[in-house]
Amino acid sequence: MTELSYEAVVRTLRTAGCVFAEDEATLLLQSARSTDELAAMLERRVAGEPLEVVVGWASFCGLRIEIDPGVFVPRLRTEFLVDEAARLVELVRLVLPSDEPVVVLDLCCGSGALGVALAETLDTDVELYAVDIEPAAVACATRNVAPVGGLVLQGDLDEPLPDHLLGRVEVLLANVPYVPTRVIASMPTEARDHEPLVTLDGGPDGLDVLRRVAELAPRWLAPGGHVLVETSEGQADDACAAFEAAGLTARVAVDVDREATAIVGTLLAD
Repeated sequence: MTELSYEAVVRTLRTAGCVFAEDEATLLLQSARSTDELAAMLERRVAGEPLEVVVGWASFCGLRIEIDPGVFVPRLRTEFLVDEAARLVELVRLVLPSDEPVVVLDLCCGSGALGVALAETLDTDVELYAVDIEPAAVACATRNVAPVGGLVLQGDLDEPLPDHLLGRVEVLLANVPYVPTRVIASMPTEARDHEPLVTLDGGPDGLDVLRRVAELAPRWLAPGGHVLVETSEGQADDACAAFEAAGLTARVAVDVDREATAIVGTLLAD
């Protein structure tokens, strides 16, 4: 096969509608080990597969997170959940110093990116548990979580968690699906056709899974513990109401630069 030049790859990507064709071409050329592999990767990308799936990894919080086909790709805006969680942990440990590991639970973990990034960010030991319902995600997350010593479990939200975690979790991260069902059809092809529906579809108003997380969180959180979820600006009020109905205090956190909206729920100490 004739060698594919950088310019040829850029033209092909641009024709396919890739907005960042130059950056993508560079990454594809760096990742491919042969001209044939480059051609195959380019064909997959033009067909709509997420770039991160094509090259096998995503950049998240400065880390290289492995991504397999059929696994949700972590978005840049979701880094805000990690930043906010790290800030909260550091505040608590400043007021109440402890040598004990921070117990972190990552629900709907996908690739495991959030839990791994938080463990790598914190300047203290972390006891990490991650859960996903999708076998492909569990296999992928297991590889990503291994370097930080975490445990990945397969099941529906908290169903597979061991009882010894009850009342011990200091940070619960949940990158829940929050796209309303009726909106799925209008999403970009690379998400709609190449990521599991269960990672996108949040039900009629997008908050079905978020409400379930709000309901289960108080059982697992330690007093003063936090649960953080991503949502949209328009869903924030209803999401806060769901947290408050479950007995948590709730506030909205916003990162304008990353266009990220998060809900932070806290289990107040008695």
